[in-house]
Amino acid sequence: MGKTRSAPTLNDVAKAAGVSTATVSRCLNSPDRVIETTRRRVLQAVESLGYTPNFAARVMAARRSFTIGAIIPTMDNAIFARGLQAFQDQLHENGFTLLVSSSAYSPEAEREQIRTLVARGADGLLLIGHARDAEIYEYLDRHQVPSLVAWSYDPAAQRPSVGFRNADAMCELAHHVISAGHRRIAMISGTTQGNDRAQSRVKGVRQAMEASGLNSGSLTLIETAYEIEKGAEAFGRLMALTPRPTVVMCGNDVLAAGALREAHRQGIRVPEQVSVTGFDDIELAEIVTPTLTTVHVPHREMGRKAACELTAIVEGKSEGRSICIETRVVTRHSLAKPPCQS
Repeated sequence: MGKTRSAPTLNDVAKAAGVSTATVSRCLNSPDRVIETTRRRVLQAVESLGYTPNFAARVMAARRSFTIGAIIPTMDNAIFARGLQAFQDQLHENGFTLLVSSSAYSPEAEREQIRTLVARGADGLLLIGHARDAEIYEYLDRHQVPSLVAWSYDPAAQRPSVGFRNADAMCELAHHVISAGHRRIAMISGTTQGNDRAQSRVKGVRQAMEASGLNSGSLTLIETAYEIEKGAEAFGRLMALTPRPTVVMCGNDVLAAGALREAHRQGIRVPEQVSVTGFDDIELAEIVTPTLTTVHVPHREMGRKAACELTAIVEGKSEGRSICIETRVVTRHSLAKPPCQS
C-alpha cells in the first residue's frame, strides 16, 4: 500500500514561495499589507499545493468562529434575496461566513434555529423583525451572542435595527392611492400575527385613511400567506364583493402579482376597473403587466449596512446602533383614478 499523503502545511507554502510563514499568514489574512509580487507568488504556491488554512486553529486563536447566522422567514420568494445577498457579500469582505436558516414564519422553528446557530458557535445573528418572545433575547444575552434586526426600524427597541419604517412607507403609498380618488380600499396582507412588518403595513394604510378623513374601519382586509396563489385567491374574494373595492393594496409584490394574475383570468382590466399596488419593488414589479406601483425598499443598501453594523458589534467596535433606511413610492401603471363610484 502507498503512503497516505499528508495535507500541505503553512511551512510547505512558505518554502514553495520562498518566504517566511509570517508572510504567508499576512498574505492570507491581510493581503493589502503584502506587496503584489510577493502576494502573487504566495497565492500560486497555495493553489499548486492545494493548501487550506486551518480554520479550527484560527477560531481557537481568535476565540471567534467568524460565522454569522441569519434566520429569514422564507426562501420561497425573492422578498429577502437582494438584501441577504448584499449581507453575505459584505460579510465576506469583512472576513465572515454566513449560515442561513428559514423559519417558514414559525416562531417555534425560529427559536430552535437560534439555539442551533448559537450551539454551532455563530458570532452574531441577523433576525428579521422585532416580534418575538423576550426570553429569546435573554437567551442570546446569556450566551453573549449579539443580534441585529433587519427589515424593520425601531429606535425604541432593545435590539439595534437596520431597516425601514414599514408603517410610514405604506402610509405614503396609501396617500397616493387616496389622492388618486380611491375611497373603497381593500388590502391583501401577510398574516399579521407574529409579524410586525405586516402589522405595520396594515397600520400605515389605516393611518392614511384617518388622516384623509376616511373611516379606517371601512378597510376591507384579507390576511394570507405570501404566495402568488394566495394573492390570486384573495383578489378573487375581493372582486366578488358588492360593491367591490376600486383599489387593492397588497402587502408585498408577490401578493400583488397574484392579484394581477387573477384579474387577467377574470377579464378585469387593471387599472381601468380596479387598481393594484405592491410593496418591496423586487424585479417582479417591473415585469408583470401592468407594471406595479409599489414601495421601493433599497434591500442591497440595507443588507450591506446590516453586515457592517453586526460585524462591528461582534468585533467590539460598536455597541449597536440603529440605522433607518429610506424608502420611496414608485409610480407605475397599475394605479389610476377609480371608475365612477356609486
